[in-house]
Amino acid sequence: MRTPARYKRFTIWRSLATAATAALMATLLTPVTAHTATADSAPRASAPVYSYENAIRESVWVDTGLDGDSDGKSDRVAVDIVRPREPAQQGREIPVIMDASPYYSCCGRGNESQKKTYDANGNVVQMPLYYDNYFVPRGYAFVAVDLAGTNRSDGCVDVGGRSDVQSAKAVVDWLNGRAKGYTSRTGTAKAKAGWTNGKTGMIGKSYDGTIANGVAATGVEGLETIVPIAAISSWYDYYFAKGAPLYDSGPEWLSDYVESPDARARCAAVQQKLVDGAPRTGDWTKLWTERDYVKDVRKVDASVFVIHGMQDLNVRPKHFGQWWDGLAENGVDRKIWLSQTGHVDPFDFRRAAWADTLHRWFDHELLGYDNGIDDEPMADIERAPDQWVTSNVWPPGATGTVNLRPGKGEQAGVGTLGLRTGSGTETFTDDPRQDETAWAAQIDQSTSAKAGFTTKPLTRDVRLSGSSKVTVTATPSTSTAHLTAVLVDLGPDTIRDYATTGEGITTLTDRTCWGPSTTGDSSCFKETRAKTADVDYTVFSRGWADLGNHASDAKGEPLTPGKRYTITLDLHASDHVVPAGHRLALIVAGTDQGLIDPPPGSRLRSSWGDPQSSTPTLALDLARTKASVPLVGGAAAFTRATEGSTYVTPDATLEGVGEPRATHRVPGGTH
Repeated sequence: MRTPARYKRFTIWRSLATAATAALMATLLTPVTAHTATADSAPRASAPVYSYENAIRESVWVDTGLDGDSDGKSDRVAVDIVRPREPAQQGREIPVIMDASPYYSCCGRGNESQKKTYDANGNVVQMPLYYDNYFVPRGYAFVAVDLAGTNRSDGCVDVGGRSDVQSAKAVVDWLNGRAKGYTSRTGTAKAKAGWTNGKTGMIGKSYDGTIANGVAATGVEGLETIVPIAAISSWYDYYFAKGAPLYDSGPEWLSDYVESPDARARCAAVQQKLVDGAPRTGDWTKLWTERDYVKDVRKVDASVFVIHGMQDLNVRPKHFGQWWDGLAENGVDRKIWLSQTGHVDPFDFRRAAWADTLHRWFDHELLGYDNGIDDEPMADIERAPDQWVTSNVWPPGATGTVNLRPGKGEQAGVGTLGLRTGSGTETFTDDPRQDETAWAAQIDQSTSAKAGFTTKPLTRDVRLSGSSKVTVTATPSTSTAHLTAVLVDLGPDTIRDYATTGEGITTLTDRTCWGPSTTGDSSCFKETRAKTADVDYTVFSRGWADLGNHASDAKGEPLTPGKRYTITLDLHASDHVVPAGHRLALIVAGTDQGLIDPPPGSRLRSSWGDPQSSTPTLALDLARTKASVPLVGGAAAFTRATEGSTYVTPDATLEGVGEPRATHRVPGGTH
């Protein structure tokens, strides 16, 4: 078991040089050879010395101790295992890498949507992704768990609740001798995990990584590390933003989507509980409390390696931001990669460096190898497509919260942004046909649907690192109103095109191989390259709220037209540099089309026609509105970056990426 509350400085492996990449590929593609170490030196890397072709493939059903489908029997979850044969023959115990997922049968995993396949005896043939191909020859077991209600498991999907989390936690317990396992779904023959030392690392993207977060938040003994990729930290924040709905459906839709056909037929009661417990009002309920892992972050005893796309509009970056902050407050060993992509796995945007870093991470955390990864910088950040920088600590120690204030400009709705408190009001009318790209494109033009505020052109780079908040004081004309606040970098740049299919990557036809293959399980996957766009602006942080939640994050109330209200919007965590010559902008508006739903009284007619007459108009009180942003160097850095500059108001329409397409409703997306 890990010693709790230890803090180390972790980093991300820098981009591999051509020679290093070639050397890594040569290692992966050459026959397995024995790894030797001198008697007076400890190994620094596990080597592929074991046969993948002859690996043991078996299935176990682990008793969760729950009866989710109310059939009078304890639910068993299916656990498919691939492990090297030789350590067991030699009487040596090995660690486990685990991916617990609801997607192994319904939807597939990875960029190529791979599903599990089985032989005539019911043993797994194809294990999705490369984890088994790469790590089993290096002395790890790979374990893939079907969450309750999916594929070959009993029970019901409860979308991040007790059943989902217990599905995986029970397996960690079984690996450590604390839970019962069976050789079949209904039989009584016991299965024991005598081949493992119980040290487990959980990994997975999206829903899978979310379960890793949830299991870590139980503090279960034996879970040494987790690697959550684009993962949810609180399910409320997947469906709502302070009362504003992010999708037009709730968790019952996702449950129905991933459940096996037989589970779907017997889990109607669980489905109804999801409907009843997640009202579309956006009010916080007991259902959301159960699915909030951040509240239990103090229990996390595993180290955490976070990976997230800063333009992820599916599992939005607020999730990693609040999780990371909680981990930091509790002294958890941690490491982070932040990319410019949307909802994309690092295997598909930085493949060679990712395989090497993950290898070193698991070697350090599960095998105890002193390979130096814990002495490197904590964070890797993609500053431009395929261009990465490191940060010793994230956010950097010199980061301070700076309150930027909006002020009136020469045109209505085209104002200033600086350190001085403004005065007066700016007014906008919610137009649910528009989104953040429409607002930013016309940031310097007076338009009725937004209020925009910009700094002077910067004379020095300014770096924002962490989570921002925007406090808005507004007077609505209606009894309901939704708000959006976005931060924008105004200036030309080449960025990953996160708004297109692929969300920042293009999938190629060439393949690279990551370990040995068998007839039924190839280790070779399609390569990718960055999909880029030349833009005049970049929206790099967003936040939303229902103004009716002004008095409580947990419950909304009708507004009184003509009355002034104050609410704080939580913007997504990011790490972004606004270069010298660019401007930083704050935009406040109503419905962000594609990213939140309109308020009930202003829903559009079919085909996104004209808004109904009850569409809200809001007047911003500039003296009581501010953006609290994490600036490296604090207010002094902002002052230096705006010295000697003057405000400009170009009269031009700017070009950006396409309209946001956050219509997934499935944490997993297409990658």
